[in-house]
Amino acid sequence: MEERKENREETKMDMVSLLLRPELPNVLKELPTARFKVTRLSQILGTDAVFTLRGLPYGKVQKLRQSGDPDVQIQILLQGCVDPDLKDPALKERFGGATPVETVKRMLLAGEIEDLSREVERLCGFRRSTIEEVKNG
Repeated sequence: MEERKENREETKMDMVSLLLRPELPNVLKELPTARFKVTRLSQILGTDAVFTLRGLPYGKVQKLRQSGDPDVQIQILLQGCVDPDLKDPALKERFGGATPVETVKRMLLAGEIEDLSREVERLCGFRRSTIEEVKNG
């Protein structure tokens, strides 16, 4: 019994030591990013239309998800899209959107908005399995 208690305490210390290692980033300072090609836009433009997306901090994601905004997917995309800047006034002028949300609706298909928004959520750790059960033998 005493040996099990020591093993658990040793495991706790080992885990703390692992979490203190410098290669583990502070996710508030180093949010994950990824690049995604939008197939339809790439075909139309004749070149890769690549969007650079970044994960959002926990508080921002929760606030958006709980906002009740019917355009929550677009809001997540607007917050998580690093490049292109979907809030750029030139895009607003080109597509005639009164707001960035309206501009995105006029520029991207519903499925493209959903796919890009989901990728932002995946970068935040949502919509994918991030943990697995450890079986003690």
